[in-house]
Amino acid sequence: MSIRISQIDKTYGNKGHGRKDDGRTRALEPIDLDIQDGELIGLLGPSGSGKTTLLRIVAGLEQADGGSIHFGERDVTHVHVRDRRIGFVFQHYALFRHMNVFDNVAFGLTAMPRAQRPSSGEIRNRVMQLLEMVRLQDFAERFPAQLSGGQQQRVSLARALALKPDVLLLDEPFGALDAKVRQELRRWLRHLHEELHFTSLFVTHDQEEALELSDRVVVMSNGRVEQIATPDTLYRQPANRFVFEFLGDVNRLEGDIEEEVLTCGNARVAVPGVENGRQELLLRPHEIRLDEQPSPRAHLPVSVTAVVPVGAEVRIELEADWLGEPWLATISHADFERLAITRGKRLYAQPSRLHRFDTTRPQTLAPLSVS
Repeated sequence: MSIRISQIDKTYGNKGHGRKDDGRTRALEPIDLDIQDGELIGLLGPSGSGKTTLLRIVAGLEQADGGSIHFGERDVTHVHVRDRRIGFVFQHYALFRHMNVFDNVAFGLTAMPRAQRPSSGEIRNRVMQLLEMVRLQDFAERFPAQLSGGQQQRVSLARALALKPDVLLLDEPFGALDAKVRQELRRWLRHLHEELHFTSLFVTHDQEEALELSDRVVVMSNGRVEQIATPDTLYRQPANRFVFEFLGDVNRLEGDIEEEVLTCGNARVAVPGVENGRQELLLRPHEIRLDEQPSPRAHLPVSVTAVVPVGAEVRIELEADWLGEPWLATISHADFERLAITRGKRLYAQPSRLHRFDTTRPQTLAPLSVS
């Protein structure tokens, strides 16, 4: 089922005065978004960006001030939530504590009008099929309090799928779970989505979650859509500085540029193609190589303040007299061992890329040799 969102906007507060300063809050600027059948779309942004408001409007839990929403060819803009044929998964499971797992999943089916309700045998088959799908077939008689958080969220998802919804909506579905369980459920949901091919829209503020799960990501801030793109495009070709900074750790380098060399205290780095004057450049932790000597293109002396091994990488926190704030570098274990890095060690940072966002068009620089 495809979804077409056209010029949806929302304002909260007093609408009676007709002025922009009358206490009204613009929750959503007019938003356009086309979601293809079977697509898994992530709404990503900080708190207050409008992502949950948009999800609730799609669900029918809130009404937009303007615009329209279509599920396929069906205009659902003013259709009640119960008639939109959606499945909704909340952050805090919302399971009925007095019902066992089977009854929780079956609830939507048993609550249908008698003329539309499946037979008890059909309900049982459907529920057990779903429980097998979410790997909880052996837990049908247990109650929510007897399940882990991850298991409860899988029950919640099975319940949402029981009515065979046209669209599945998820609001921070893994936000209440610990990191390891979140990672496992993300992989599981992606596999389930590929198997069932349902159309889904989910809200998250977790960048890793959005990039791992989504076919496309909608990055939002202050009620606006900043960029819509595949995870790879989003990370490698951010549309603006907000997207670049929101999608991961960022190091900042500010200084004066003269003859394509940026200088900051006793530090310098080549910045080809950048005009003279004060500039701020950005780079990600993985775009820094550490060495024991400066290079012809960069003289950026730093000291190691912390070492944190994380999976296949080592996170190195750095500080320097010429920096106004600490830097973060991520390096391989091989480089970590080669450099014999310890706290307090003096090293030199070598940027592989620098990014500039103070023009209308983002610019990526590859530092050249400094004379």
